[in-house]
Amino acid sequence: MFRALTPIVKNLLLITVGMHVIASFFLPQLSGLFALYYIESKNFMPFQFVTYMFMHADFWHLFSNMFGLFIFGPLLEQFLGPKKLLILWMVCGVGSGVLYSGYVAYNMGQLNDRIEAFSEDPDPEEFNRFVSAYSHYFNPVIYDFIDDYSRDADNPELVDRAKRSMLGVRDVQANIPMVGASGALFGVLIAFGMLFPNTQLFLLFPPMPIRAKYLVLFYGLYTVYNIFVSNPTDNVAHFAHLSGLLIGAVLVTFWKKDRQSFY
Repeated sequence: MFRALTPIVKNLLLITVGMHVIASFFLPQLSGLFALYYIESKNFMPFQFVTYMFMHADFWHLFSNMFGLFIFGPLLEQFLGPKKLLILWMVCGVGSGVLYSGYVAYNMGQLNDRIEAFSEDPDPEEFNRFVSAYSHYFNPVIYDFIDDYSRDADNPELVDRAKRSMLGVRDVQANIPMVGASGALFGVLIAFGMLFPNTQLFLLFPPMPIRAKYLVLFYGLYTVYNIFVSNPTDNVAHFAHLSGLLIGAVLVTFWKKDRQSFY
């Protein structure tokens, strides 16, 4: 099986799996150090735009990304050449991390504006709406506090507790790490779909054949859907996936203009 692996795909698999083993069993602190954080987080370091790609949350997260690279990577490397496959993987991975960080910064700006507006004009109804929007961060006893606050809206202690609760949510949001090579993998997927659109693939779930272009289209639409639905309990960075698709599409479009540049 491994004889079918091309050099760049093989090395990416070895490095990524190796990093997961080291972080899981020998140096667990690497998981926090190498994950990508919000740029204003105390945990953020610029090198994380690269290192986050080689960290994964668990075995199945690692397996899904590496299985995709194993399936689609070798043919792309044979067609594009080792250098361009590596460029595709790294640019889509780093680029999706950068764009995702911009997306997080925008959301954090919205959250900060909401907290600032509440601080200037505290209102129990606004706090209730805030708790509803971020309910997954709160213990159910918060609703008892909301009842107390609603009955005594001018109580400075209750107002201060509400502010501190909102700031606590902001701190949690600012320190959620992102890990995984999904952005890079989605770049590989879009490249495969654009270069080999009519290649028949066979899905495992459900067991059925599908052309590469339709599989990529499904992933793209599913990703966009999840961004707009924005389930607060969903810990998948769908915007990073979409970013990988877009960056990969731009790269392949640029490369297809001059087939002689492949190597």
